[in-house]
Amino acid sequence: MSSGVLALLAVSPIVTVFLFLVILRWPASRAMPLALVVTAVVAVTVWKVSVLRVAGSIAQGVVVALDILFIVFGALLLLATLRESGAVATIRRGFMDISPDRRIQAIIVGWLFGSFIEGAAGFGTPAAVAGPLMLALGFPASAAVMVGLIIQSTPVTFGAIGTPILVGVSTGLTTEMVQSYVAAGGFGQWTDYLWQIAWRAAVLHAAAGTLIPLIISSFLTGFYGERRSFAEGLKAWKFALFAAFAMTAPYLLVAYFLGPEFPSLIGGLVGLAIVVTAARKGFLVPDEVFDFPQRTRWEKDWMGTMEGEAGEERPGMTLLKAWMPYVLVAALLVLTRIPQVGLKAPLSNIVIGWSDIFGTGLSASVTPLYSPGFIFILVSLAVVALHGMNRPAVGRAWSSAFKQVLGAAPALLFAVPMVRVFINSDGGAAGLASMPLTLATAAANAAGAAWPFFAPWIGALGAFVAGSNTVSNMMFALFQWGVADQIGAIREVVVAAQAVGGAAGNMITVHNVVAASAVVGLAGREGAMIRKTIIPMTYYVLLAGSLAYIWNYGLGLNLGTIVLAGLLLVGLGILVRARASAASVSQAGRASGM
Repeated sequence: MSSGVLALLAVSPIVTVFLFLVILRWPASRAMPLALVVTAVVAVTVWKVSVLRVAGSIAQGVVVALDILFIVFGALLLLATLRESGAVATIRRGFMDISPDRRIQAIIVGWLFGSFIEGAAGFGTPAAVAGPLMLALGFPASAAVMVGLIIQSTPVTFGAIGTPILVGVSTGLTTEMVQSYVAAGGFGQWTDYLWQIAWRAAVLHAAAGTLIPLIISSFLTGFYGERRSFAEGLKAWKFALFAAFAMTAPYLLVAYFLGPEFPSLIGGLVGLAIVVTAARKGFLVPDEVFDFPQRTRWEKDWMGTMEGEAGEERPGMTLLKAWMPYVLVAALLVLTRIPQVGLKAPLSNIVIGWSDIFGTGLSASVTPLYSPGFIFILVSLAVVALHGMNRPAVGRAWSSAFKQVLGAAPALLFAVPMVRVFINSDGGAAGLASMPLTLATAAANAAGAAWPFFAPWIGALGAFVAGSNTVSNMMFALFQWGVADQIGAIREVVVAAQAVGGAAGNMITVHNVVAASAVVGLAGREGAMIRKTIIPMTYYVLLAGSLAYIWNYGLGLNLGTIVLAGLLLVGLGILVRARASAASVSQAGRASGM
């Protein structure tokens, strides 16, 4: 069978997901079982994977899905507990005091607070924290999910204290060939070589991430504003760019001087301090305040099952007291992720596992006490005492969380097993490489010397199917390194582009979308969300790819320069049109006021 036909068969599970989930708008709970069947049939009939190995992969996926559901449940429980205690209402008032402008709130909560949480915990946790918080502030559920997913980009490569680099890239590249190259090239220790890749990834991220806050702002007004005007979001361009640089400047410095562990964590924290202070003083904040339409005019698709449940303020609930649970979450995430503190090892050593599933050699395990879900639950229990909650309020919070997580379970229990069958398809009697690697090889053969431009797309593909930048890097880092070696490209830049693409792919990965939707009561509308987030994901990988190409071959009449110029022209055109639209709206407003 030709490599082209194999590539077409390998892509069929992904096409199935996009066709039924994104184009035909089926809910994930219906689309993902079908995708699982397609993937299993292709694995058994073409890749000749044994039925037992497929069953083992499905069982492995179920274990991973339950681990994700544990995190989702913890996030839901924390939100429900804070709503019942009155903390959510107080937090909402506090944000309104900073700025009533929804664009400003989304940038602070999503871009900055979300980056900090990503740096501490990773693995989709920011959407589980920032999404419910924005919901509590009065955002439509769909808008909260959208913002939470769009920021799953710039900070992700350095999420969970650098796990995508220190585990993903490191594991993927740990071969005799690469280690010999590192030793002969005078790169020093293995960690020094990882730093070479990490700071290059940080440069690509900082360039692409500069526009992420502005995209958040314009998408909010374009999809959820009264006038559906993207230009209204662009009016906040000064504040958006200020917020972008407030995070990416320390992010870059930390990546270069300290390594891959802390860029997102410190960048988000420093940016948060700077931007909140500036917003309180009105620095670069637009004069015209943007808010959503009245709730009675919201479209049905905007709303989830948890809308309108902000709760009431309670006497004695100060801002400090209301925010303390989130402070505890952040502190515990950081303390349990830094090895030097001494908590990481004992917590992560408590493992519930299933080795050699059905005799296939596959294994699955979870570390329940190391999971962010455990921290969410622990803090939720602490809130009961901290906020003086009574038993009925606690019961309502737990009941609400259980009901919500049950809505997310069906989709995840099919989506993640589909991914594991897809990834584990290399163990078949046909002797073929796994489906993702087959796709990547076909793409590399077609691209040739232009590969640096396409490298981020493979990273995004890996994240889409695996739901993780770390896993994407494990799957494709060595492949990317090998292709770069063959075409004479800078190996470290191509692997960095892989990591950047893997981060961008988190915006559309199915079980991230399912989990993020579940925590705001929006299960069943995953396809609509992917149709929005695939736009910034495409921008991100196009820009990263063009910069990686230019980094290798320089400016000139080449693919990288042409695409970069095209992106700049599109951006300029949007800005000119937005300014004209804004001027027209302002003129109409003045005329109506005469």
